[in-house]
Amino acid sequence: MSVPAISVLTSVYNAEAFVGEAIESVLAQDFAGFEFLIVDDRSTDATARIVADHAAADPRIRIVTASAKGRVPALNALVAAARAPWLAIVDGDDVQHSGRLARQMDYLARNPGCGVLGAEVRMVGIDGAPIERPPFTRPLDDAGIRANLEIGAQLSHNACVISRDAMCAVGGYRPAYRHAEDYDLWLRLSEVTTMANLPDRLVDYRIYPDQVSSRHVVEQMRNTAIGWLAHRERVAGRADPTDGFDAMPPLSELDTLFGPGAAAYVRRRVLDRVIYSPEALGGDAWDILIGHIHEDNSRDERLWRTAARLLRAGRPIKAGRVAAGLLGLNPGLAA
Repeated sequence: MSVPAISVLTSVYNAEAFVGEAIESVLAQDFAGFEFLIVDDRSTDATARIVADHAAADPRIRIVTASAKGRVPALNALVAAARAPWLAIVDGDDVQHSGRLARQMDYLARNPGCGVLGAEVRMVGIDGAPIERPPFTRPLDDAGIRANLEIGAQLSHNACVISRDAMCAVGGYRPAYRHAEDYDLWLRLSEVTTMANLPDRLVDYRIYPDQVSSRHVVEQMRNTAIGWLAHRERVAGRADPTDGFDAMPPLSELDTLFGPGAAAYVRRRVLDRVIYSPEALGGDAWDILIGHIHEDNSRDERLWRTAARLLRAGRPIKAGRVAAGLLGLNPGLAA
């Protein structure tokens, strides 16, 4: 069997409403030299049957089994099974524009030093209709991507083509960075290869309320901030304190791992992301908010408005505890 030019990798879970269209958009690509590997991450709906039906009808599709449930084991199983020198990431609820692979492979042929190539995406709703969002322009060249990496991922994971050699050189996806595994990957890849983005919108990226990124924003942002700290350690020539971890340690251990100020940095990064969400601040981010006020001695003026939002959201006790902490009164109340 000849080696394909590119391996398309899809991990999918409970996407029966979308996965058929997602698969068909890959099979309809203008670029022909690909294999299509799919992991069904132990779905409980009809996803596995839909995937199997498509695999039976098209020999380019190969079903891969992961050793454990979860996105990171699924992605690593796909990488291990891939035969091509290039890996294209495709989400099981997105739609690929017909020229995606051709455009990206053409760029990579003309720019042999590039090891990671992203593209723009078009946001669509659950019905596939475009969603109007404020314009967001990703940096196109390696220098621009690197200059903005601390802010967040400058590549859209579901629109990227990655060198398999570079992926293997950095060890693939890491389980400790759950919900931020792509950001951690970009940081490590930035240390071994160059990266770029195409300005073209080549993927319809589906947005809907029950997405993982919507439900786990606090953990995602916490692991993103820790990922940046680990990146700084590696760039400085020091060991990555999170290397080999299966899960992240509590924030109370970060100063020991990374040095003084690490936990405060992570708390600030999380709060910058969720500061306007009383649901997050009254839930998963509550301990981070209180730690920011008391352990970091923060008097951030925005937090008074946070107390007001908590009050309006029907959380008067927590609103009062935030206000007390900001006034330096009865710190025990805010614990």
